[in-house]
Amino acid sequence: MTVERLLFRIAGSFIVISVALGYFVSPYFYLFTTFVGLNMFQFSFSNFCPMISVIKFFGFVEKNV
Repeated sequence: MTVERLLFRIAGSFIVISVALGYFVSPYFYLFTTFVGLNMFQFSFSNFCPMISVIKFFGFVEKNV
């Protein structure tokens, strides 16, 4: 699995969880959804995402299968 694929899996999970929390708990969780979406948007232009640094810090190694 590549780092980018793992990144989109994590981002998708964050979005689904924050939308559910925004609906059931507090609408302020929608701000987190917006943050994740904007971060994905800027990643498409700059190819930089802070979450990739976190993934690599925790020792994820790319495996090209």
